[in-house]
Amino acid sequence: MGPGNRPLDLEWLEDFLALAESGNFSRAAQARSIAQPAFSRHIRALEEWVGVDLFDRSAHPAALTAAGKRFQPLLQEVLAALEAARIKARAAHDMAAASLSFAATHVLSLTFFPRWLGRVEARLSLGPIQTISDSSQACEDLMLQRRVQFVLCHGHARAPGRLDEAQYPMQRLSGDVLVPVAAPDARGLPQHALGADEAPSVLAYSEASGLGRIMRAIQDSEFGKDFAPSLSVVFTAHHAVLLRTMALEGRGLAWLPMSLVADDLRGGALVDAGAGGWRVPVDIRLYRQQAHMAPVAEALWQLVRDGAAVPGA
Repeated sequence: MGPGNRPLDLEWLEDFLALAESGNFSRAAQARSIAQPAFSRHIRALEEWVGVDLFDRSAHPAALTAAGKRFQPLLQEVLAALEAARIKARAAHDMAAASLSFAATHVLSLTFFPRWLGRVEARLSLGPIQTISDSSQACEDLMLQRRVQFVLCHGHARAPGRLDEAQYPMQRLSGDVLVPVAAPDARGLPQHALGADEAPSVLAYSEASGLGRIMRAIQDSEFGKDFAPSLSVVFTAHHAVLLRTMALEGRGLAWLPMSLVADDLRGGALVDAGAGGWRVPVDIRLYRQQAHMAPVAEALWQLVRDGAAVPGA
């Protein structure tokens, strides 16, 4: 094993600086609270790691060699950088431990989450909050990787997700409903309607979408086995907001959360494409990490369990 491949003990670096300052092995060992024989072995091990002598032992006091003089300021910079890195890492850890981290599906991060968070903040001082908005699948990944404390998403009893299968604690915050909607024609009727003679053009959810998982799970059981083949899927995405935009452009019908399209229905920009039927009630759910979390996160969870942060409570 060559000198560059030897393991390095950071204690040797501190020993080196102590000896460089005092020039005396006994005093340096005493300052480092190390027996002198062990201290001398540390200095020799460091020199073997570097590959050259760092001290001239024939001089009294012990003096730095040319290599040692070059090594000393660089080593001081390295140790200062390590200490700064340690301080910054601890500060980042303390900030993360004191903050709340959420992953929320795209649509709920825009519609439900801001109002719900306001209700929570009216009852609890939260501090810094980190929020990631992504697909349901990506939010589940973040929870399973322990990168967030909470996940906010839609759910349905007939469409369990990975967090349900892994038995993550869950609380139902509210309800929502998926409504088949489409842009109206000149008469105010849906351009794409369920129950029509022709298969309607459908804007569907992708595999990464939790709403898509729900729709696939309930279609056969609630709409009948002949339902899915009667649809013509013309566009797929995991983002409900994108499907809404496509629906507004008249590209097809989509099952969208009422929380997202209520204003569109009231204003007539979208109309019910199912004549009041074909609706799918869903939950708005909050999942939490299984392990103990920071005090503020535990306090939020208790607030949710007590119903104080549930709309209508």
